[in-house]
Amino acid sequence: MDSVVNKKDGVLMQDIVEGSANIKTAGQVFYNPVQEFNRDLSILVLQVFSKYFIVEKQLSKKIQEVVSYNKIESPPDFPPKGTSSENGITILEALSATGLRSIRYAKEIQGIKKIVANDLSQRAVEDIKRNVENNKIGNIVIPNNDDAIMFMYKHRQGQKFDAIDLDPYGCPSIFLDSAVQAITDGGLLLVTATDMAVLAGNSPETCYAKYGSISLRIKCCHEMAIRILLQCIEAHANRYSRYIVPLLSISADFYIRVFVRVYSGAQKCKFSTSKLSNVYHCTGCDSFVLQPLGILRNQENFKNIKFCLPAAPATSQKCEHCGGTQHMGGPLWSAPLHSIDFVQRLQENLTNELGTFRRIGGILQLITEELSDVPLYYTLEKLSGTIHVETPPMLSVRSAILNAGYRVSYTHMNKTSIKTDAPANVVWDIMRSWVEDHPVSTKRLINDSVAGKILAIKSTTKYSFNLHPLANPESKKFGMLRFQANPQPHWGPGTRSTVMVGEAKISKSKRNQGKRKREHSEELQTNEPC
Repeated sequence: MDSVVNKKDGVLMQDIVEGSANIKTAGQVFYNPVQEFNRDLSILVLQVFSKYFIVEKQLSKKIQEVVSYNKIESPPDFPPKGTSSENGITILEALSATGLRSIRYAKEIQGIKKIVANDLSQRAVEDIKRNVENNKIGNIVIPNNDDAIMFMYKHRQGQKFDAIDLDPYGCPSIFLDSAVQAITDGGLLLVTATDMAVLAGNSPETCYAKYGSISLRIKCCHEMAIRILLQCIEAHANRYSRYIVPLLSISADFYIRVFVRVYSGAQKCKFSTSKLSNVYHCTGCDSFVLQPLGILRNQENFKNIKFCLPAAPATSQKCEHCGGTQHMGGPLWSAPLHSIDFVQRLQENLTNELGTFRRIGGILQLITEELSDVPLYYTLEKLSGTIHVETPPMLSVRSAILNAGYRVSYTHMNKTSIKTDAPANVVWDIMRSWVEDHPVSTKRLINDSVAGKILAIKSTTKYSFNLHPLANPESKKFGMLRFQANPQPHWGPGTRSTVMVGEAKISKSKRNQGKRKREHSEELQTNEPC
């Protein structure tokens, strides 16, 4: 991505080159260079989706839920990039801003019929029109000036979109009701949320107001954020006898991004309760227990499946491990976060034409190793810190879990994550076994009832920390780029609807550094007696 800032007729202009797109922005139009990874990944997902969706439409009049993407072949006469395809997919970018994303979609994805680049700002739409003309893709991209919600509501009947991209500033929930109605059966919904403080537990009452779920301050808050967003999309879809199937769900930088297919089927909507759970979280030792909203019986025979309510509660009021207070959050999505078949197709289609292809490749590899069917995760430093023990090597802990007969993986959301299907009592037993060879100072346990209660329980099993052959995953073994550092100084989600490009963005960021300390100092000077 290259960027040059200049002035034309007294107006701040910026020339931006990203991927195959070359655009100019002027006025109060928002552009964030950090989101290049977001756009690159979206291009890859849409490219693979378009191939399979076109084939699905050719094979059947009614789109059915795809169980495996291994059985679908790409169409032999796929049109070249930058060419409008009569049988291609239609895309709506509901909040287009500069039009950069839509232009890149048009120039870098095969099998597109048309793209509607919509924005509420007339100035933004003028930018989009100019950029579409300069990039010579007027045959594909249609600029549109309208309220995104009302525009999607207008497409509830008749001509719906095969893919809808929602990348708002902050919370996307206000757009979901119209989006799940305006998307075609089996279509792809791409949703970004940047209000991570709300989703990560800093304001649970606000999270409930926006997403219909209580967030918790927990170490695995990024995964919980994704699962809350998926639950919110599912709830909106269920109101119209529709349901979602996640293809890919990621947490990156300062946002989360999910790619889900939306299908119709009143019968399938009945399965939603079995895909959702509340979570009990101990404020003392950070352990968690999930309580599903519904359970299925006779799953082997689809026609005779019974939808039942689970016995409650799933845990006692006080934590069984440390006696700490339990908080309840949710509901959240507790079904798998990804379609591994689809992720593998993404890996096969990934090329170095995308600027962030190394990071995409690393994250996709990590996701294929991830236990996406196991909700939430522990972190190594929290487990060790809770009982004040010397932090064990990650490979040793992973080996102990594997040697005990359970599964374990990293997650792309945290460097020190331990995602496992081992129950919490097994995890703490493994930590107690580590303490036997690495004793904890008794002085550190005197005033800490949490550590004391956990270590007071004696383990009945001896766990082996000998290296397991599967303890070191390929993503780490081959040094793939999994967790990228901050891509540039003064980066972040930016500011809503303002000039935040180039030098303007950097100067404002520097101006605001230490602002609260300066204001406090000035207040003290004002209040000093004469």
